[in-house]
Amino acid sequence: MQYKNLITLALVSAFAAGISHAEQQTAICDVAAVMAEARIAQQKAQSVGGEWRDLAKTLDQAAVAAAEGDCEKANKKYAAARFQGEMGYQQALEQANAGNPAYLNPVPRKTPVRP
Repeated sequence: MQYKNLITLALVSAFAAGISHAEQQTAICDVAAVMAEARIAQQKAQSVGGEWRDLAKTLDQAAVAAAEGDCEKANKKYAAARFQGEMGYQQALEQANAGNPAYLNPVPRKTPVRP
């Protein structure tokens, strides 16, 4: 009786593991469109010197998530990278000729006149 239970348990476990393995192999993320949009936004930001610090890191994390089959995380990371690229581009254009605030500019000194 115990052998039947062990054999049944072993078969069920093997079957479940086989299904799990098959699901992992077929989980391929279709993120080409969002990846292309994010890369274009990155290049656009780079063209004006406005790429934000974490943009490349976010793109790398998205690629890893897509490779692992975590499509939801990959899409979110690519969307975040696209946002960072677009905002970096916009920020660079808006602040192109901003200069320094007045408190950072040196104050001209009056030289004392000697008799």
